[in-house]
Formats: sequence, C-alpha cells, structure tokens
Amino acid sequence: MKTSTSIIYLLLLIMTSCAQPKAEEPVVYIYVEEPHSYAKPNNAFIKHLKLDLTVDFKTEVISGKATYDIKNNNSTQIILDSKFLDIEAVNADGKETEFSLGANDKILGQPLTITISRDTKQIEIIYKTTKDTEALQWLKAQQTADKTDPFLFTQGQAILTRTWIPIQDSPQIRLTYEANVQVPKGLMAVMSAENPKEKTENGMYHFKMQQPIPAYLIALAVGNFDYKAISDRTGVYAEKSMLTKVHDEFSDMEKMVTAAEQLYGDYDWDQFDVIVLPPSFPFGGMENPRLTFATPTVIAGDKSLTSLIAHELAHSWSGNLVTNATWNDFWLNEGFTVYFEMRIMEALYGKERANMLAAISRQDLNDELENLKDTPSATKLKLDLKGKNPDDGMNSIAYDKGYLLLRTLEETVGREKFDAFLKQYFKEHAFSTITTDKFVTYLTTNLLQKNKLTFNIDEWINQPGVPQNQAIINSDKFKIVEQTLEEFIATDKIDKDMTKEWTSQEWVHFIRNFPNTMTADQMKALDTVFNFTNSTNSYIQMVWYEQALNYDYHGKNVDKKIETFLTTVGRRWYVETIFKAYKRNDRMEDALKIYEKSRPNYHSVTANTIDMLLGYEPEPEVVILEK
Repeated sequence: MKTSTSIIYLLLLIMTSCAQPKAEEPVVYIYVEEPHSYAKPNNAFIKHLKLDLTVDFKTEVISGKATYDIKNNNSTQIILDSKFLDIEAVNADGKETEFSLGANDKILGQPLTITISRDTKQIEIIYKTTKDTEALQWLKAQQTADKTDPFLFTQGQAILTRTWIPIQDSPQIRLTYEANVQVPKGLMAVMSAENPKEKTENGMYHFKMQQPIPAYLIALAVGNFDYKAISDRTGVYAEKSMLTKVHDEFSDMEKMVTAAEQLYGDYDWDQFDVIVLPPSFPFGGMENPRLTFATPTVIAGDKSLTSLIAHELAHSWSGNLVTNATWNDFWLNEGFTVYFEMRIMEALYGKERANMLAAISRQDLNDELENLKDTPSATKLKLDLKGKNPDDGMNSIAYDKGYLLLRTLEETVGREKFDAFLKQYFKEHAFSTITTDKFVTYLTTNLLQKNKLTFNIDEWINQPGVPQNQAIINSDKFKIVEQTLEEFIATDKIDKDMTKEWTSQEWVHFIRNFPNTMTADQMKALDTVFNFTNSTNSYIQMVWYEQALNYDYHGKNVDKKIETFLTTVGRRWYVETIFKAYKRNDRMEDALKIYEKSRPNYHSVTANTIDMLLGYEPEPEVVILEK
C-alpha cells in the first residue's frame, strides 16, 4: 500500500512540474568586452531610440526626453554611458524607477545604472545637456558664413555622443532611431536620418533612421541653411552665401555614388547628402549616414579637394555598414575607407590622380612613424587603448598603414580577386560589427587560403612599423614636381607657365619637400611669384604656413596670416600641424598668444588636442553669484 501511494504521488509531482511554465532561458549574446563603454550589452541593450528634444540657443542647452526600446536578457539593470549630463528622472515601462550615476572618469564619464525588471521592454530618461557637454558646439552668428543666425552641430565620434544623449556608446551596439526636435523659428534642423529639404514654419522637425547604426553616428545640426539637390539621391546643405559654391564644388557626388556601387555593391542608405558646417568643425568630414558633415576648408573652387567627399561616401560601406567592434579596431573603418576612396577617385579622375593621393598618404604615414618612434606599439594596426582616449588611435597609422596593407593585398592577389573579396565582405557583414581577429580569420579563409597564398598578415597587424613586403607607390606627376623643385633650388628660378595646370596635390608635394638648405629668401622668391601666403586653398595654406615657420620666413605679412588662419579655422589636422611647427621652432610664446585668441572658436575635439600639445591649462570659469 505504501509503495503504490508513493508511485502515484511521484507521478502527480511529475505531471504538476511539467504543467508549470519554464523560466525563460537567458539568451547568449556575443558582444565583446568594450574598454570605452560602461554598457553590459550581453545583459541588456538598446534596440531603438526615440528623442523628443528642444534646442535652446539662449541657454545653450538641449533638453527633453529619450525613450528606449530595449532587449532584456533576463537582467534587473541596464547600464548606459553618460558624461556631463543632468539626468532628471528615469522611468521603466511607464513607472518611475531607481537610477544611479557612478564615479566620474575623465575620459569615459559616468555609468548610468537603471533598475529594471526581468521583463522590462522600455525605459525613458528626462535630461538636459550642460555647459561642459563636449559633443556640442554652440556658435554665435558672427562665427558663421552669413553672420545672421547662431549655429549648432554635434560631433559624436569616438565617444562623445554620451555627452548629449545618455546612450550605450559602443560601436558594436547598433540601434535605429527617430526624433522630434524643436528649434527656433527660421532655423532648420537636420540629422543623420531622413531629412527635410525646407524650413518648417514652427521650427519643429521630425526624423527617422530606419537602418541600425552605432551611437557615434547619431548627429544633429541646426542653423540657417538651405538645400540644393544634385540628383534624386544626392544634394548639399549650406548657408545661403555658400550654397551655389558648395553645389558646384560637389557636383560629382552622384557620379561618386555610382562609381562606388559599381565597385562594391548597392548603396544601402537611400540618400547621400552633405552639409558644409562653419569652419570650426574639427574634422575634414564626418560620415554620418545619409548626411555627411564637412568642413568649408575643402571648398577650393576647382574640385581638387573633393577626395574628402569620396572618403566620407566610402564610409557608407566601411564604417557605417561594416563597423569596427571597438576603437582598438579603428583601422578596419579607416584603412578600408582610404583604399575605397582611392578607387573611387581613380574611377572618376584617373589612375594618376589616385596615385598622387596615395603618395601623399604614404608621406603622411612616414611622418607619423617618425612622430611615434618612441612609442612603437602605437604603430600597430590593432591597438590597446584601454585607459586611453580612443582619439589617441585616430591617426595616420589607422588610415594610411591600413590603406597600405590593403593595397599590398590587392597587388599580391590581383585586383579582380581582391575586388570580389571586398564585395563579398561588405555583403556578408552588412549592418554588423567586426573585430580585427574576426577579420583576419575571414581574410585567411576567403582570400588567402582560397588563392593558396602565404601572406604575413599577423606582422602587418600586430607588429610595429611597416613590413618589407609593401606596395610601392609612384606618381609620374610628382616626379616632375620634384624635378621642378630641384631646378629652383639650383637656379632660384621657376617657370610659372610650367606649373599653371598643377593640382592642389602637386603644390602640396612641392611645398612639403623643401630641402633643409631652403632659405627665407627662396621662400620670398616663391611667394612673390605664386602668392602662397594669400592662397585661397586651405590645404596649400596649411603646408605653406608650416614651412614659413620652419624656415623663419616673415614676408608678405605671413605671421598675421597664420594667426588669422588659426583663429578662423578649427580643423584639427590643420591647426595641430601649424602649432606643432611653432613648438618645433621654439616659438611657444607666439603659439600661446595665438591660442588664447583662437581656443574659444575650436570644438572640444580640437581644443583638447592643442591643450595637450602646448601644455595649456584653461583658466577655470568664474561664476558670479547675485546677492
């Protein structure tokens, strides 16, 4: 009797347990450890973001609400990145919830830890930006081209989006987003999303980005600018006085998109527009999807600097479509993009134009290798930036050593096979992220082993410097430039007619390669003939002013011109190059005087770099309290 009762009880227990709903099994995600984000995406991550924001130029504050659809992997908290933000309230599934801001790190900011339940699907954050927000640059009307209205733009790369939106600020976390943005009447707002072509009457703008992107590509610009189409899917935004000039300069944009698609597959972002920002923008360009941000310094009047547009377009595949998983893998974004840029330029303007650009890239790499000779580990493609600002890895190594590796691979395997490999790579990894190690595995399997090739890929990626097996880049036009320079040094004479068809790249090569024996008198002779000091080409200005400092040339009021350049242009590469020349030539006192004037015009990205270069410590802001 006991035995049969026990059996019946056991059967009932089994039946009851089978009827109980099983606890949801945790999902295994494959996000890698990220040294530049507090987020723990394997526990919970953002899938979609909705912003409802107001832009206030009087207080220089963006305020409002961010709503996030999240994927919760059975977690009781989600962690976002926040830096210099005022977090006012947080809700989870419509109810107020607990949150905490952790210790502040100078580079990373603070972890924003939010309490959620295991089935939370949505969170909401009410917040404001502050005066310290690094991504934003608020410009007065006089700092713009037309000088009629204020301007605002954001710069998120590498980890600055967290300073204007609380976000999981890691490149491996992709999300879609939408936004409602209220701006003052009479101004237009645009984002890295579907954009308006005309101003609205009430200053309210609506945006939608339907393709998933990493947080660093969320971007906003607000100002008095207009739109002019180039084709059905390309066009430009610029202030009124610049719109026609910008449209003419970038009129080949549709041809560039077509050439890019013929190389490596369909353009997957629907629209490719460019907005030209005020001159304080810290980069040449920023590849925000659907809307590249660009510096006015590329408007040369002869399309000679539009390789920058080809570069930002190329990012639509390498960077935006297939993204470096961490900033240690930054070369995967930029090395591929420089290679793709050269191929677009070759397709549109010929092999010699592309070779000139490639030769300058090689010179830039040599200069960077010299700059980093005391820290050889910084010349590896795969970096270790833990504890460092990821901006430290944004140099010629990622761009130009990365490009040289890919060009060497192309010459090793042959262009046809290499193009097929890249097209397959972009297609198979679309809208995803990749680490250097995964790329090496993919390369080995799909290119090297497939073609029975032995290639020292580990040396290229994990060792300092440049291996011996490297592509040799030659330019016939640069050989003529070098001969012309040699003749001038020997005779102090130069045939102006011989140089009248030279491009910006030829002039840059000419000026950059002045010998150590160059004299201030020879600089004066060249300036008399070619008027370099008063050039309207910013690239030529930059290299000429650097050489004027190197060779102690003061003619044509060049010192004043350099000061004007530094106080009106905020492009970090240009500014850093010239301030380095001041420092190298023991003119620190002059440099610091100019920097005191120019620093307020710079975006934080540029100011932080020059602060470090010059050892400059800004005075703390004094706050006067009313009685």
